[in-house]
Amino acid sequence: QVQLVESGGGLVQAGGSLRLSCAASGRTFSTYTMGWFRQAPGKEREFVGGAIRWTGSINYADSVKGRFTISRDNAKNTVYLQMNSLTPEDTAVYCCAATQAAMTRIDYWGQGTQVTVSS
Repeated sequence: QVQLVESGGGLVQAGGSLRLSCAASGRTFSTYTMGWFRQAPGKEREFVGGAIRWTGSINYADSVKGRFTISRDNAKNTVYLQMNSLTPEDTAVYCCAATQAAMTRIDYWGQGTQVTVSS
């Protein structure tokens, strides 16, 4: 069992930055691919990006590429989402997720943290 706890959300003005953290319990963090998703009101959940286990490679949705950066610290069992140049369209609940398969087969979800970008 893995528990994921996000932190770092809040209210920021357009053009600003936030860094989200996702702390994972357990001793097998490095064996999981870690991802970030978001869901805005009235919209479907959207993949933001993922940090692939073993390879260390990271991929991003086109909507955030060049603005968001994902990193992971296996020693701290934590994955981060650095968000720069935020726009009101980035307003959503952001959740981290863990899988030992693909991003379409999530094993564990965090509870989410609200990010609100004001114009």
